[in-house]
Amino acid sequence: MKSYWLGVIAVTAALLGNLAQASPNAIVLGTATAGGGFELYGRHLVEVLAETDPTMKIEIRATRGSAENLPLLEAGQLDIGLVEGNAAHAAFEGINRPKTALRIIAAIYPGPGMFVVRGDSAYRTLADLRGKPVAFGTPASGLTKLARDVLDGLGLTPERDFQAVFLDNAGAGPDLVLNGKVVALWGGGIGWPGFAKVAAGPDGARFIVPDADEIGRIQTRHPYLRSMVVPAGTYAGQNAAINTVGLWSFVLARADMPDDVAYRLASALHRGETKLAARLAQGRYTTAANTAREAPRRDLLHPGTVRYLREIGALR
Repeated sequence: MKSYWLGVIAVTAALLGNLAQASPNAIVLGTATAGGGFELYGRHLVEVLAETDPTMKIEIRATRGSAENLPLLEAGQLDIGLVEGNAAHAAFEGINRPKTALRIIAAIYPGPGMFVVRGDSAYRTLADLRGKPVAFGTPASGLTKLARDVLDGLGLTPERDFQAVFLDNAGAGPDLVLNGKVVALWGGGIGWPGFAKVAAGPDGARFIVPDADEIGRIQTRHPYLRSMVVPAGTYAGQNAAINTVGLWSFVLARADMPDDVAYRLASALHRGETKLAARLAQGRYTTAANTAREAPRRDLLHPGTVRYLREIGALR
């Protein structure tokens, strides 16, 4: 009888152990405000992760964007968060803040910065926008920080050289352009919802970016900003490729995330690449190859991500 109960206890313990592994505590993902690129991407990302690894539970927490996700991750109030590349660069390099110990789970998509105006407007250059009402996004958005660095490279600031409008949520920006309350909206990324909404409006859209000389000046001042191309046809009526500058955005993890959890996240995300690409235009950039290539340094990748990338041959 004793051996029987010992056997029952052993089997029960094994079953409970397996159940614990299959049902971990929820992983909390920080995104951004409604109507922006991170909110859209985050919803689809969680759906794909759930399909790829049904045992992994992820909860979305709406935040004010990159500038809030960083301290929440560092405080352990988020497990993973979407962070725009400019904000991530400042955190990794300790620019106007202590260097972060957060690590990269995945590179998600490039963030080429642009202004959008209505297609029937007279505005065609950055100089045309000076002194005009322009929406620069939410104060905590990484894209707003990108705008500041781009303009700084040209000796400009949003507050001094424009009638700067800052938003409570990213989704408000397109309507301000369409209703004529601002002449332009700053944003970035492939398939960015704000750009798509303006481009789908009755008057279409025109995109304004730095010219070649201005890009050179910006990159001299901020050499970490990358030259980027928005392919023709990315937005309705956009018949030519657009050259500008920007950085890649990332999924970052809290510094103490266990390696096995980061490994499962990286594995599920990249095994779901095809599904994510089918859902979102920007989703096609979320690949293991891009994660390996676009991390600013290898030591910034989470060890769990490194393990996965090495197993599939994306890193050596």
